[in-house]
Amino acid sequence: MIKTNLKEKIFESGIDIGSSEIKCTIVEIDSTNESVKLIGVGRSNTKGLKKGSISNREKLIDEIELSINAAELMANRKIDKINLGISGEFIRGINTQGAITIGNNINNNSINGNTITENDVKNVLDLTKAISLPIDQDILHVIPQEFKIDSMNSIKEPIGMTGRRLEAMVHLITVTSAAIDNLVKCIEELGIEVSEVIYQGLASSLSTLYEDEKELGVACVDIGSTKTDIIIYCDGGIKFTSTINIGSSSITNDIAVMLQIPISKSEEIKKKYTSAKADLSSDELKFEIPSMEGQVKRSISENEVSKYVEARMIEILDIIKNVCEQSGLKEKLTYGIVFTGGGSSLKNFEKLAKEVLRMPIRIGYPQNISGAAEQATTPSFSVALGLAQWKIFKKQIVNIDNEKPIFKNTMKKIKSIIKEFF
Repeated sequence: MIKTNLKEKIFESGIDIGSSEIKCTIVEIDSTNESVKLIGVGRSNTKGLKKGSISNREKLIDEIELSINAAELMANRKIDKINLGISGEFIRGINTQGAITIGNNINNNSINGNTITENDVKNVLDLTKAISLPIDQDILHVIPQEFKIDSMNSIKEPIGMTGRRLEAMVHLITVTSAAIDNLVKCIEELGIEVSEVIYQGLASSLSTLYEDEKELGVACVDIGSTKTDIIIYCDGGIKFTSTINIGSSSITNDIAVMLQIPISKSEEIKKKYTSAKADLSSDELKFEIPSMEGQVKRSISENEVSKYVEARMIEILDIIKNVCEQSGLKEKLTYGIVFTGGGSSLKNFEKLAKEVLRMPIRIGYPQNISGAAEQATTPSFSVALGLAQWKIFKKQIVNIDNEKPIFKNTMKKIKSIIKEFF
């Protein structure tokens, strides 16, 4: 959050720390109608993070600072709090449930039961967290799917209704405690407080999906550099979450090996010349391959390079297809898959995805953003903008005054353990 004296405006920020790039966004939210204006964007290359894990802490802190400073400069505002995105193979999704008997309400004489209060909803959601987890795992999100009151099913807003028994079906997203702790400390080194930690797949889905898609069934697939987040919605709720360790950097690496060039040059070639469908690229148009001093100059056609790109992208799509099938929800994906993230920006990607997956496909862009939108409303910014809008999205997930963010309870637990030993 950004400090401000304007009561009607709220300033929020988010940071997406990826394995190839860090993106920071600052938005201005009108508290009267929740319209969102993008006012600050910052980005920097990442060398200190590999596949979601910190490889060089000091370098990563410098890279985070570069991204934040750029966003602050553009917005002409200082960030004092920020929402942090997290993802990696340590993310787990679990469907579970809990039930309580509705407490006696002295102001209610209904023979059909007691009126359900916000406190009842909090209590039943707390009960769903009472599951056995590995010692290094903590619950990051408790996301209601639906509620059941006595024999009434598929209830989204139970507060104010009457009944004797309240049951909650939820989707829990868990994370490794150390993964959060290490990233949070990097940001705190810069004098900035982390407001909340949010699963990146959740952030990108909330910023790109339509309500009809969530109701009738859709998968949101965010293809990043070294990982891909998959989140499936049915009946308005999240039913499945998975993160797999493959992303668009595998294509970059293939090009680098094939052409024997640096990764940085390979990334440029991927974006400028290649196509996800080789037959839609030119066999006649050739480009010069970057060469080291003293080497003979070489050239190659767009079509020849695109053949390697298509082969790797088909492999990635097949893995995504298998994950959706293993979820048991593939047949419920009325709206198919919405792809987002930088990996979905490859030329002709949508056409290849439709051909391989044989279901409805669209590319997801961050929605309902004004201001400097043209600079950042691309699929690669879906996470960063979703994080910055978390204050709005959180109310859509569960409309109650939640307790302090779960990750802060985790941090307190870690600190108390340290105190016991030292």
